[in-house]
Amino acid sequence: MNKSFNLLDERWLSVWMTNGSLSDVGLLELFEKAEQIRALAETSPPSLIAIYRILLAIVHRALTRRGNEWRDRDRVEWFRTGLPQEELHDYLEQWRDRFWLFHPEYPFMQVAALETAEETRGNLKPWTQISLASASGNTPVVFDHSYDSNPTSIDPGTAIRLLLGFLQFTPGGLVRVIRNSDNAGPLANSAVSQPTGRTLQETLCLGLSPSSRRDPTDIPSWEKPSPSLDDLRSAPSFATGNTDRYTRLSRAVLLVKNEVGCVQWIHFAAGLALAEEANAPDPMVSYRAGSNKLLRLTFRDGRALWRDLPALVPDATGIAAQPAAVLGWAANLKTMLGGDRNDQTILVAGVSSDQAKLLRWRIEQVALPVPLLIDVNLAGYLREEVRIAEDTYGKLRAIAARMVAATMPDSVSKETIARARIALDSGPAPAAFFSVVEHALPGVLELIAATHVEEATTLWSAALLEASSKAWDMVRRNLGPSPSALRAWAQADRYFRALIYSLRPGSANEVSIREDVS
Repeated sequence: MNKSFNLLDERWLSVWMTNGSLSDVGLLELFEKAEQIRALAETSPPSLIAIYRILLAIVHRALTRRGNEWRDRDRVEWFRTGLPQEELHDYLEQWRDRFWLFHPEYPFMQVAALETAEETRGNLKPWTQISLASASGNTPVVFDHSYDSNPTSIDPGTAIRLLLGFLQFTPGGLVRVIRNSDNAGPLANSAVSQPTGRTLQETLCLGLSPSSRRDPTDIPSWEKPSPSLDDLRSAPSFATGNTDRYTRLSRAVLLVKNEVGCVQWIHFAAGLALAEEANAPDPMVSYRAGSNKLLRLTFRDGRALWRDLPALVPDATGIAAQPAAVLGWAANLKTMLGGDRNDQTILVAGVSSDQAKLLRWRIEQVALPVPLLIDVNLAGYLREEVRIAEDTYGKLRAIAARMVAATMPDSVSKETIARARIALDSGPAPAAFFSVVEHALPGVLELIAATHVEEATTLWSAALLEASSKAWDMVRRNLGPSPSALRAWAQADRYFRALIYSLRPGSANEVSIREDVS
């Protein structure tokens, strides 16, 4: 394979410029124009996060390759005046030979040994194998009609963006080449947090991990020797640091260039498996409270992200949540900049999966006041308000499900009540309730951050009152005017009135709705 398509020069990254225009750049130009670039324009959530991690790994290595260390005050200076361009340029040029996408020995983020290995040299897979949104093998995707035996071709820039996202988000499961199965990528089944600024330069400074005298093996994949088959057969290993984690070859892939310079086929095998370490979680992944332990934050069905905001803010006990470390780094920087009252925009993106089956991907953006990312007491107020909202909807759901079940035959059986809950959950009531509450959220966040807790509680209670009334009215009208529906409504309405009363300011919020209707 001849050397071609160097990622330093080729325009393989789409970016939004600060003037609103869309541009394509290579890595050298991207860092040179970091102050003029607003954000990456990648539309695939896995690829978007993976590219940010590659950029952060480059910045980290460029700034540490000479043994330098930095403090938050250095990040403040770079945030204001720009990243050290000389260090970035010199680092990329030093490793230029490792940034060829097609290279006989060191193809970027790939394994050259697959071209000649007995297990893979005659075994080609379609490029859709590394596309999380494409059909491949026996995992068809709706509206994707890819055909494994005759795949279309894609340009090299698209291929590397897909590969980067795949390496970070691939679920664990069967591979059957080199090893029978392999571990998941670092970000599998995760909703990943990336703090963002007004420019790419600010975003990289916000997400840059602290420097330290770390293990010298914490280097990116392109600085390491090309993996051998023995490396691929080795046992899973812990990440030596964030740079290793951000660039881990969780699968062994080799892109095959066709006669017109595009990619139609790839070699594919098990990779350098990542072993998870409980005491060293991924710095971009937050954890929420589960039934008996903390669970990775992921996108759950149609659940709005704001309902999981407690996972993004600190918890003194470590029981209710464990926010991503990168959010703390960003908050520290914003505080030193004197912007402790400003909001921090957070991009949350990722893929949710059930074992090896991919269910959905999403990108959302939230803005949190910086004090909520630092002060555990203020974060506790937010956590309590969200808990009250969830508890209120839980009580409303119990009452409404009982009312719906009363219109069905055998209304008191568990099966009937379960069917009523399913009908309620698939209807418009949940969206009606939470959309009304979400409308009040920015004001509540602002009041909590300003320590006006009583005003925040009053505003939140009013939103819950409005949301409950709207959702209840929607469920009641959907029952229709039949005698059984009117009877069910009359029986359930007193419980609803008790719930409404408990939401009024000054009332004793101790109404046992759930016990009365369950």
